[in-house]
Amino acid sequence: MKIAIASGKGGTGKTTVAVNFAQVLAAAGQEVTLLDCDVEEPNVHLFLHPEFDSVSAVETTIPQVDEEKCTGCRVCAEVCEYHALAVLGKNVLVFPELCHACGACVRFCPEEAIVEIPREIGTIRKGRKGKIRLIEGRLNVGEVMSPAVIERVKKIGLDGKIGIIDAPPGTSCPVIAAVRDTDGVLLVTEPTPFGLYDLKLAVGMVRLLGIPCAVAINRSDLGEKEIWRYCADERIPIILEIPNDRRIAEAYSRGRTIIEELPEYREKFLQGWQALLESCSIA
Repeated sequence: MKIAIASGKGGTGKTTVAVNFAQVLAAAGQEVTLLDCDVEEPNVHLFLHPEFDSVSAVETTIPQVDEEKCTGCRVCAEVCEYHALAVLGKNVLVFPELCHACGACVRFCPEEAIVEIPREIGTIRKGRKGKIRLIEGRLNVGEVMSPAVIERVKKIGLDGKIGIIDAPPGTSCPVIAAVRDTDGVLLVTEPTPFGLYDLKLAVGMVRLLGIPCAVAINRSDLGEKEIWRYCADERIPIILEIPNDRRIAEAYSRGRTIIEELPEYREKFLQGWQALLESCSIA
C-alpha cells in the first residue's frame, strides 16, 4: 500500500505525522518504507536518526549542440515549451535549469545537431532504523526540477508492503508528483483560517487526481471549528486529532517524536492508521 502524507501549507505537522505513523507500525512488527519526498528541505532524518548506507545521484538530461552541424534555424528554440534554448545568430544558448528533458529539441532538429547529455540535479540517500527503511531525496541547491527527484525516490522506494510518503507542502507540481498513483492521501491541517483555506486547495487537488483522502488535525484544541464543519459538509473523514500539547513541542525541539516521548499516544496513532486505511478502502 502507498499512503502520502500531504498538506496545503507548510508547518502543519506533516512530517511529524508521517514519522510517528512509521514508528508505531514498526513497533507493531511491520516493515515500513518511509519516503522523504520533500526534496527541497528533507527533514525526516532529523527525527528518525537512521544509519545511511548508500548515496546515489539523480540525473536528468540536457541538450548539447554540435556547432559544426548547427545552421541556426531556430527550430529547437521554437519547439521548446520551457524556453531552455535561445538562438543568437548561429549560437545556441542552453539554460540547463529550465530544461525539462522532454527531448523535443533533439527530435525536431532538422540537422540532427543536438544530443542529450546527463546532468546531476540531486541525490538519494538510503538508510534504516530498525524496521523502518528511509529513502530520502535531496534537490541540489539552485535546481528547480524537484519532480524528477521525487519520481526517482518513489521508483526506488515503493517496492514494499507499506510505503509512507512525506510529500512537499502546497498543491503545486512537486506535491502532485509525490501523491500521484498512491492508494490514499492524508491531509494534515490546523484549525486556523489559513489552515482551512489551504486544506480546501489540497482537497481540490486530490479529488482532481481521483485519490481518496482523509484529514488529520494538528493542534486540534486551538482555533475555531470551521475545519470540522467543512470536513462534515464534504464528507471527508477526520482520522486523527493531535492536541496542542506542550510536551509534543518540547520533544520536537529535541528531535524526538511523539510516541518516543509520550507512549500514551501510540494507541491514538494506531487507531488513526487503521481509520485511514478504512477511509481509503484499503483495509
